[in-house]
Amino acid sequence: MTEQPPQDTDTVAPEPPPARSLRGFRRDRRYKTLGGVCAGLGRQCDMDPVIFRIGLSVLSVTGGVGLIFYGFAWLFAPYDDEDENEFRKLLTGRVDGPGLAAIVTALVGCGVFLSMLNNGGALTFAVVLALLLAGAGYWSQARRGADPDPVAAQAVADAPPEAQAPPVARGPSWWRDPIVKDGTHDGATGYLWGPAGADERPAARFGSWRGPVAAGPAAPPQPAGPRGIGALTFLGALIAGAVGTGVTWDERTFSASLQTGLACALAVFGLGIAVSAFRGRTGVGSILLALITAGLLTASAALPANISTEWARTDWTPARAADVRPQYELGSGVGTLDLSKVSVAEGKTLATHVEVGAGKVRIVLPADETARLRAEVGVGDIRLPGDPSRDVDVRPDQRQTVTLAPAGRSDNPSIQLHVEVGLGQVEVDRAK
Repeated sequence: MTEQPPQDTDTVAPEPPPARSLRGFRRDRRYKTLGGVCAGLGRQCDMDPVIFRIGLSVLSVTGGVGLIFYGFAWLFAPYDDEDENEFRKLLTGRVDGPGLAAIVTALVGCGVFLSMLNNGGALTFAVVLALLLAGAGYWSQARRGADPDPVAAQAVADAPPEAQAPPVARGPSWWRDPIVKDGTHDGATGYLWGPAGADERPAARFGSWRGPVAAGPAAPPQPAGPRGIGALTFLGALIAGAVGTGVTWDERTFSASLQTGLACALAVFGLGIAVSAFRGRTGVGSILLALITAGLLTASAALPANISTEWARTDWTPARAADVRPQYELGSGVGTLDLSKVSVAEGKTLATHVEVGAGKVRIVLPADETARLRAEVGVGDIRLPGDPSRDVDVRPDQRQTVTLAPAGRSDNPSIQLHVEVGLGQVEVDRAK
């Protein structure tokens, strides 16, 4: 019976580090900017935290999803050096600033999300961007587990060469003379001049008179840095924005076409920034342009939806009351509704609605009819008959409801007018 060699019980094979999972996600305190959520995501997924900061910022302004995610992650994920999260602290009665800030962030995000429910384009873009961020994080995390540790490999490659003894000085060296405490020196010359005949010696490196210095080992060539892709990203965003706007210019409204172009440009910026985490690099300019594009996309969502891409001039001149339509619409331009020839029968009421997206609408009332006017302007001016000032007073959210009666009459209104203008001016005159 052969004896088995004794096994070394003191040697234990090191266990591989556990793979990171989203279940163990924790916020990072060291590199945090606000609550440490994006820094924790960057460490968790092995990506630059700037990518998550930009992505969540865009998601915050295009639907509030970024604020909702950040607020709840801030509330329920603890720091990497703690076991309690902010929600647990609140439950135990410890109300502090970070917990309240997390709740406010989540509530603001919910409010923005509810206000964007009617904007299907913005919500669709937010969902697509969120899926892209989640996919990039998952792919980066899986890629890190499969590839060897690049930090250790780079440390070995960048290790400095072995230290070697300095070369022996040849000849006298005036700057190496010992200094005595009283300020004198043991040498024939002072510090600012070399010994006699120093000018005849060949100068050595670093300005010393030590003679030729033996050359050390050549430094290893430094690897070329990542190639900048900021210019390509900007060019691609311009092309994508122009194509998206041009394709939908004739078929959709101005705001919808503008939103399509800005969404395409923002998608290219996001893709370029995501690619820069693995291939190439982008500068601060690309990040600022992406934030500006996101702001423009949010602002374009507030434009009136009926603004058209063509400027037109339209005159509506009904000859009698029966010819007056219940609805008049104009996308962009100048529209004039001339009711000077309309006569309303006694005891009857004529009602009509005029809607203009951007531009000017002019209403001409009959000389002897009383009208009830309700005018609403998103941003612009309202001018009524008899206004002493002819200046244009542009203000947001202007609303007026007035009764306009001919001189010397105060009977019941026979004409009901409702005028809506998104951007522009409402001008009401009376026929003479």
